[in-house]
Amino acid sequence: MNLSEVDPVLGGDPALVTLLAEDRMHEPHALLGAHAARLGGTDGVVVRGYHPDAVEATLIFGNELVSMKPLGNGLFAAFLPAVQAPIAYRLRFHFADGQVWERQDPYRFLPTIGPLDQYLFGEGTHGNLWRVLGAHVRVMDQVRGTAFSVWAPNAKRVSLVGDFNRWDGRLFPMRQLGSSGVWELFVPDVEAGALYKFEIKTQEGALRLKTDPFAREMELPPATASRVNESHYGWGDDAWMKARAARDIRREPLSIYEVHLGSWARVPEDGHRWLTYREIAPRLVAHVQKLGFTHVELMPIAEHAFYPSWGYQVTGYFAPTSRYGRPDDFRFFVDYCHQHGIGVITDWVPAHFPKDDFSLRRFDGTALFEHEDARMGEHPDWGTLIFNYGRREVRNFLIANALYWLQEFHLDGLRVDAVASMLYLDYSRKDGEWLPNPYGGHENLDAIEFLRECNTVIHREVPGAFTVAEESTAWGGITRPASEGGLGFTFKWNMGWMHDTLAFFSKEPVHRKFHVDQLTFAMLYEHTEVFINSISHDEVVHGKASLIDKLPGDLWQKLANLRLLYTYQYTRPGKQLLFMGAEFGQHSEWNCDSSLDWHLSEEPQRRALGEFLSELSKVYRATPAFWRADAGPGSFEWIDCSDRDNTVLSFMRRDGNDVAVVILNFTPVPRENYRIGVPLPGRYVERLSSDDLRFGGSEFETLTVVEADPIAIHGRDHSVKLKIPPLGALILSPSK
Repeated sequence: MNLSEVDPVLGGDPALVTLLAEDRMHEPHALLGAHAARLGGTDGVVVRGYHPDAVEATLIFGNELVSMKPLGNGLFAAFLPAVQAPIAYRLRFHFADGQVWERQDPYRFLPTIGPLDQYLFGEGTHGNLWRVLGAHVRVMDQVRGTAFSVWAPNAKRVSLVGDFNRWDGRLFPMRQLGSSGVWELFVPDVEAGALYKFEIKTQEGALRLKTDPFAREMELPPATASRVNESHYGWGDDAWMKARAARDIRREPLSIYEVHLGSWARVPEDGHRWLTYREIAPRLVAHVQKLGFTHVELMPIAEHAFYPSWGYQVTGYFAPTSRYGRPDDFRFFVDYCHQHGIGVITDWVPAHFPKDDFSLRRFDGTALFEHEDARMGEHPDWGTLIFNYGRREVRNFLIANALYWLQEFHLDGLRVDAVASMLYLDYSRKDGEWLPNPYGGHENLDAIEFLRECNTVIHREVPGAFTVAEESTAWGGITRPASEGGLGFTFKWNMGWMHDTLAFFSKEPVHRKFHVDQLTFAMLYEHTEVFINSISHDEVVHGKASLIDKLPGDLWQKLANLRLLYTYQYTRPGKQLLFMGAEFGQHSEWNCDSSLDWHLSEEPQRRALGEFLSELSKVYRATPAFWRADAGPGSFEWIDCSDRDNTVLSFMRRDGNDVAVVILNFTPVPRENYRIGVPLPGRYVERLSSDDLRFGGSEFETLTVVEADPIAIHGRDHSVKLKIPPLGALILSPSK
């Protein structure tokens, strides 16, 4: 039989052959693979294989070797009579240099993504999207391999490239699944660890080499390939997860230690390298347990190409950074924390993404994840791009990403970065540099709806998990439920409190009496939101000085001021957060490229500061008045906030019958015979003095037990007379 007789059957649809030859193929399975056919009056199956560099091809069907006919441009075909599809087979390609490549044929398998998945993604409601898109090791038709898929609706052609096909975009064109914009291909024999990217041909004919937006593992930067990942981790934190689901974190003690993993500690004897996830876990947990923190908050852990961005310019939204290990190593880190009673939060960055061309930017040749118009799609301050929150698939990408970290890695909370930049269309923009919303306002309505939806889904799908907003404006309702018109966050960083408090503490004590309002002002808006009193990494970089060096005086006074500051932070309403290094008074500004100055922590005065923080944490956690009802207005009451001359403030915290009294002296002058009103008669016991000698304090002796006198002051029928230490804080409670 001559070729003119077999070409119409063996060659398939000429239009598809043309698309393949011209590198425009969007439906390769319609041409390649095994297809029912009739040749010479005989029913059977025609198998077509493709490799543009091959000179010969062999079909391996069971024990039979069938020579395939060359049809030009790397297309080969063979007819198997009296065989019914589907069939299992292998292809063997021969090259001019004598090399041979034998493989299973990717084009003999059915789609790995069904219509329901496509529909839910298009609707923007696919809660498990990371389990569908990306790369997933699985078994298809008894063959183990990896299913790849990517969303690129405006691409002319998408090919899978990797170390398994010499990064050749001609070899594995993917199939487009209808109008979903999703491209898919199952590749046999590709296992976990394989490196890959997507080669995208735009409508203009340009080629773009892109990492997988859903990659669950990435190469170690500066390399940028995605890596096929398969988790084998066995969790051991069942008790923690079960208890977490029943908690109301707003009514529990919450004390957060903020950490940048790469600069918390390094290994100087090994080239000053980073600690791995598994190495840092026991050291970090022991440290935060000693200091009494309940949670660690990790600066962004998702993969980022530019290390000095501290993780805030994410290039791999679903991949824990490979700098410190593999994804299962990060699971070990979280698991270890949970098994030792420490919660884990991470910073999450849905506000913007960088312009690195290997990542999300103009992913399929168009502004797919971002806006086309720079007035909507670019951050002028950061040189980054803004997500298009109005696009259903983009919203789904981000919400699924939030769920991914909480569900796959058992994280307890997400701190959402730069919320203010999401809420306002004119954020950091001049007139003419932004576009108003349809009603003429500057509110980003799409971002508002995205945040509401995201928080609602998280609280519904991950009981016990919480979200925190870094939001620095007067936007109302950040922590109000979305069902009541709020944004639905669990907490908001109290940026106003932080700025005012640090400004007050930075002043010389002799001048503080003129600025008491900076401390008291925060109570005017305290119960408009549910706050975390944060002193974060942002306050110890870019020339702002370290926390201890913001404070006036000699070293003794600086450390006394720190103890006073921490007492105020822990005992006022709201939860609290401290950045690493604050526990021993690091003098250097934080530098992501080096370790903390741990040698300082061994100095007696610094060690004493750590002991104080540990004791303060014990008092905080043992006193429900400091945390159980601190979101409600009845939990706090000033005793005296008007003694400017002595610069002494006093207040009361209450939880039912549980009462604590706090007195703060912001000057280095001790106050003898100082009388304050108290809520109840009887005996009051000193729970903590920040000036205790064991904490590095002075030799000033306080009264550890005092009896309330029936002397009215500060609107109360009883009062106590105290000795208040210099730059000191006292915590008292009625004797039981």
